[in-house]
Amino acid sequence: MGCRLTVTESQANLIVSGGKCLKGEAYAQNEINNPLRMVCTTAKITGGIHGVIPVKTDRAIPEKYKLEVVKAINAIELKSPVKMGDIIIPDLFGTGVNIIAERDM
Repeated sequence: MGCRLTVTESQANLIVSGGKCLKGEAYAQNEINNPLRMVCTTAKITGGIHGVIPVKTDRAIPEKYKLEVVKAINAIELKSPVKMGDIIIPDLFGTGVNIIAERDM
């Protein structure tokens, strides 16, 4: 379920209207001013069965870092054993967001 929002510009301010709930308007404001995204991908691992392990950010990170996150993950090679929830890369770009393992391997 959702609602159609209208975003208008008024003297350097963006105004969100038309929402049927405050949560929708807050989401739209965040998407305009500071969009956040989860990043899910795989990292190389030696000693595992498949050669890669699924990893993700432990919470949403500013969208502007998406490509840099993937590049940082592609630059590492893990060694088995790795446990689900292990922090693979701590504090990405000083944001407090960590890359964690999504599977035991």
